[in-house]
Amino acid sequence: MSEYFISTDKSKLNVDVIHSFLTTSYWAQGIPRETVVRCIENSLCFGAYFNDEQVGFARVISDYTTFAYLADVFVIEAHRGKEVSKMIMGAVIKHPQLQGLRRIVLATKDAHGLYAQYGFTPLKVPERWMEIHNPNVYMEE
Repeated sequence: MSEYFISTDKSKLNVDVIHSFLTTSYWAQGIPRETVVRCIENSLCFGAYFNDEQVGFARVISDYTTFAYLADVFVIEAHRGKEVSKMIMGAVIKHPQLQGLRRIVLATKDAHGLYAQYGFTPLKVPERWMEIHNPNVYMEE
């Protein structure tokens, strides 16, 4: 029987799949493979698998006490529409190391409906937030 599952075991992650998706994504276009490897090393990662084939990914950057940033959430196109993104988000929201945090944030262009199902809302006071944004950082290397 073929089944989907989520794992936080980094040894299962297929860096080639992750890099291939991210380098063509709207948020990380051109990201170097070495950067993806460092991101994985320094994050809590969630791999989504169909049998043993990686079909999705998400990572959380956190101090595990007060704050977390959810990033790089994706499902390979052939596996969309099968609730894999919901499985990933369920695993993220229920993860023991991410309980009791004061704030979890993310940025998305087109998946507001998914994240709203897990309690995410637009920033209540966006004027308090600031950023340094360099969208071409990967193109400059």
